[in-house]
Amino acid sequence: MQMPVRLIALDIDGTLLDERSHLPAINRNAVAEAAARGIEIALVTGRRYDFATPIARQFPCPLTMIVNNGALVKSSTGETQLVHLLARGIAARVLENSAAFSELASVCFNRPRENQVFYERIDWEDPLRRGYFERNREYLAEMSPLRNCLTEDPIQVMFTGYANQVREVEAFLSRLPFAGEYSLAMTVYDKRDFGLVDVIAAGCSKGATLAEWVRRRGWSRDEVMAIGDNLNDLEMLQFAGLPVVMGNSVPELKSLGWRETLSNDQGGVAAAIELYAFGDA
Repeated sequence: MQMPVRLIALDIDGTLLDERSHLPAINRNAVAEAAARGIEIALVTGRRYDFATPIARQFPCPLTMIVNNGALVKSSTGETQLVHLLARGIAARVLENSAAFSELASVCFNRPRENQVFYERIDWEDPLRRGYFERNREYLAEMSPLRNCLTEDPIQVMFTGYANQVREVEAFLSRLPFAGEYSLAMTVYDKRDFGLVDVIAAGCSKGATLAEWVRRRGWSRDEVMAIGDNLNDLEMLQFAGLPVVMGNSVPELKSLGWRETLSNDQGGVAAAIELYAFGDA
């Protein structure tokens, strides 16, 4: 028999948000109802805290924010709970070895506002990333060469680009001689022809940090429900006692035999919460 759900871990993009990156009211209401019933809600995302906060603010309840693919945990009011930084020496080696992909690379820091994300050069007309650049303008900075920004340990080194580019980057980074000194988190949206690869601290992932957080709360994995849609959600779903994949999930997740809910355009998060967290399924 399934234990009562005490924590719901939710991915944001492709899961909580629809294809227009909007939060459907049906999802917002279901999450608020879960919180009202005493269930903790954790947004578990590859986004930075400040990029995830506009989503969190749309909920009338407190949230736990597991951001940067598990590298940082904060409350929705901004208190830092856990930090897993990437050693700057390793970050520098990654940048030096991946010079061929320098135009895709950025470095993210745990800072209040300015100079959070460094690029070697920002192309404000980049058709793929222009929207992201505009929405995050106040947090961005340039440094050439990029490794010179490493005056402290960063949260991550991030590569963004077209889907085939990030697959190439991920394959390259996974073969470097010191690949055991960091973890990789890849997210690919084939329909948008866009992807990301994050280089984060060794052993870090959405799942590992969620597990650490659940242990701190004194709960077991059997009391955790997780909902996700992409490759970087794998470890989170593997940890959860009740893993649910979205109808729009990548094939790699759908092939694992977990419960499947509706798509993100059909309120799949709300449907899963109502069925598995509120129901008796």
